[in-house]
Amino acid sequence: MKIVVFGNDRRVGVLAGDNIIDLNKANAALPSRLDAFIAAGDEAIEATKHALAKGDKAATVAGDSVKLQAPWAGKRLAMAGGNFADHLAGMNANLHGIPITGDSIKAAYDQARTRGHWGFWKVLDEVAGDGDDVPYPAKKTKYFDYEGEVAIVIGKRGKDIPAAKIRDHVWGVTLSNDWSCRDGMDAPKIVQYNMVKNFDRACSIGPCIAVGEEAFDNIDLETRVNGQVRQSFNSKDMIFTFGEVLEYLSVEFTFVPGDVICGGTAAGTAADRTKPVPGQPKPTELFLKVGDMVEVSSPQIGKLRNRIV
Repeated sequence: MKIVVFGNDRRVGVLAGDNIIDLNKANAALPSRLDAFIAAGDEAIEATKHALAKGDKAATVAGDSVKLQAPWAGKRLAMAGGNFADHLAGMNANLHGIPITGDSIKAAYDQARTRGHWGFWKVLDEVAGDGDDVPYPAKKTKYFDYEGEVAIVIGKRGKDIPAAKIRDHVWGVTLSNDWSCRDGMDAPKIVQYNMVKNFDRACSIGPCIAVGEEAFDNIDLETRVNGQVRQSFNSKDMIFTFGEVLEYLSVEFTFVPGDVICGGTAAGTAADRTKPVPGQPKPTELFLKVGDMVEVSSPQIGKLRNRIV
């Protein structure tokens, strides 16, 4: 099932063709808010299945009559960094002049595994959903970038979680866009306060959370900018799997229902596709401008669309 958050009251629903089933109206025992719905666990999912089988017309909302909101429970956002070898190889090619070959991609993979996990947290009050505008952070950047990603939503509280137990803790899978300022990312102490990754609406999530129907480790994803395909990859090619990331992050750190882990991005970002020109400023052609439309999509999940304003 595909869980959505909709309307000004941010109610929980399920996509049913062109309609949305308001779950709390279908069954008053079901929470109307996403955080409580996720925390209710398997019981809420089973009750949802029964509610859908009843086909209560009074709980049906026309999809085009309400706005989808970001399906985010307001919890923490962990972002895996440098987690696709082709993206790393592209960055290395631009920074160090290393040609992109099968060998360089393998070397990037091996080097990443040797160095170990890298990533960051996004500390946000609001994330963007499908159809929401994303403000261009003009005071921070001249090189504003997109990063289409597959993300998992945690459904079970736990810490010190072995990678092999990942499926016990994943509630669902969704799409995200890790908006990034590429200026100054090679400066000393770039992770101090992580300013290049935190600004208003620095992350998009949506359009729904696929629960109980899709393998989070085998999700196809495509990113388009103004209709042009920039990225096309599958989550199975992550350097560190979601299980490994969760195991690493959960050491003496408790994950709670609603937490999100984004799996990182692959080749095709403006940063890894932009070649330096000796003696000249870095070209800006592929980086985002005001008015650009960015679409992250998956045939298993849907489309997450945002315009830069």
